[in-house]
Amino acid sequence: MLLLGAILSVVAATSWCSRRNAPREYSRLEGVIFGTFYHITYNDRADWHDSVTVLLAELDNSLSMFNKHSIISRFNRNDSSCVADSHFRHVFETGQHVSQATGGAFDMTVAPIVNLWGFGFTNNPTVTPQAIDSAMQFIGWQNVSLDSAGHLRKLHPETILDASSIAKGYAVDVIADFFNRHDIRDYMVEIGGEVVVRGLNPKGENWAVGISKPQEQASYSSELQAIVHLTSGGIATSGNYRNFYYKDGKRYSHTVNPHTGYPVQQDILSATVLATDCMTADAYATAFMVLGSTEALNVLQADSTLKAFFIMAGEGDGFQTLSYPDDWVK
Repeated sequence: MLLLGAILSVVAATSWCSRRNAPREYSRLEGVIFGTFYHITYNDRADWHDSVTVLLAELDNSLSMFNKHSIISRFNRNDSSCVADSHFRHVFETGQHVSQATGGAFDMTVAPIVNLWGFGFTNNPTVTPQAIDSAMQFIGWQNVSLDSAGHLRKLHPETILDASSIAKGYAVDVIADFFNRHDIRDYMVEIGGEVVVRGLNPKGENWAVGISKPQEQASYSSELQAIVHLTSGGIATSGNYRNFYYKDGKRYSHTVNPHTGYPVQQDILSATVLATDCMTADAYATAFMVLGSTEALNVLQADSTLKAFFIMAGEGDGFQTLSYPDDWVK
């Protein structure tokens, strides 16, 4: 999810679970990927900055729509010589799975409509019903597939893909997997607000991840609605209250419904999802913004690996929240 501010944040909090005798040789890395910032904390004295930089460069060359030489950009240009690498294949296959599980609420082919509304990697300021109808004929996750050789097959050559609602989550997972392979037991990886944690923080406590309270101002610091304490898992948030614009007196959010071609008008202001990996959490958080709370709960009840926390508009300027399961976020 490409947001104007990180909705999730790692915060200091007290936990009853401590590994007080464990070594606390933590290191920190930070930088920029996919047009946003990353922050990494891990329990090891080794400097893994160069290795992380190489991995992130691989991801940029595979999944960035802003990199004209990336695999996804070449597929969007119908480059017949382009072949999916393992990164693209993993993201594409996961995206297709989430699309099927959510009835198409998550759809990587929504790119032409996202661009039309001015939230994508191109910007067309003129939005008309005719333009939407024209773009919608090329939308549909069932219209694209990867063959065994790694070539992207399209029903319509005009179809293009947008991985912004899943790529950051996957990038977080890739760095986490790298640490796992090097037997690093405690870490937090955060890219643009998408987070994976394992083990304990530098104080020997559970990692504390804050969920920001909705606010229209684009700020990297905000009041927290809730804090969750984790020792494992990927967590991601999608929200409509920061990335939007006004036109002709109407407010348009950055999440576009793949079924209608229009920005969503649902009851959820932000959806936070916890999954075993951040890529999955990232995709479902976007899908739940499209579905709304009632249909999102149906999806959650069908998949025991997911947890979610929704912030919705309440009376006046207030908010109401919904947690599934009920006791996940207190």
